[in-house]
Amino acid sequence: MRPIVQISLDLTDIDEALETAAMAMRAGVDWLEAGTPLILAYGLLGVRELRKAFPETPIVADLKTMDGGYLEAEMMAKAGATHVVVMARAHEETIKCVVNAGRDFGVKVMGDNLGCPDMVEAAKWLEDLGCDYVIHHIGYDERRGIAAQGKRMPSPLDQLKEVVKAVNIPVQAVGGLSLEQAIRCPEFGAPLVVLGAPLTIDADAFKTAGGELEASLRLICERIHAYDHIKI
Repeated sequence: MRPIVQISLDLTDIDEALETAAMAMRAGVDWLEAGTPLILAYGLLGVRELRKAFPETPIVADLKTMDGGYLEAEMMAKAGATHVVVMARAHEETIKCVVNAGRDFGVKVMGDNLGCPDMVEAAKWLEDLGCDYVIHHIGYDERRGIAAQGKRMPSPLDQLKEVVKAVNIPVQAVGGLSLEQAIRCPEFGAPLVVLGAPLTIDADAFKTAGGELEASLRLICERIHAYDHIKI
């Protein structure tokens, strides 16, 4: 598949999220993500506002669903999301419910392996349960907590090749990647490149990073889109 660039709108102000999204679309971003902070702040309204402003753009609702899977996916689908996120550490029935809702309402399901003891097996399990994508994810708190102990910060790149090899669905790597690492994810066979905190968002303030962000994003998108199609 052609590499996809997704920007994570991990913001808590809807106007700033819409401005950042517009800038990202001008720069060549393919998908918009209603990040968890935005969903916590605005819920369905945040997704509806993104859909209203960008009627043809795929929108990922980063719900991190752990329970009530069918209803959460249904609500976000009706609000305009095209993709929803369920956690691998949710109960099997919850994941099945999200997958069923995805089929009923025409949305794709992204399964997130954050916090799983065996992240490769979790990715395989998510695929077996019917997820359309795997998010291979090292969490924000996990990274900061381990770094605060003076230990090496874990990276999704540590096991990315193993995760990609284990599944037959597209993989996205998330969590503490530098810009250069994110850009190179297609080289690992992971065609879904997400740009977010701390790449384009201030990771602590959850506000758009300063500087010539649009020009930088345009160059980033060009580099990622220059990769050949990734075999899945």
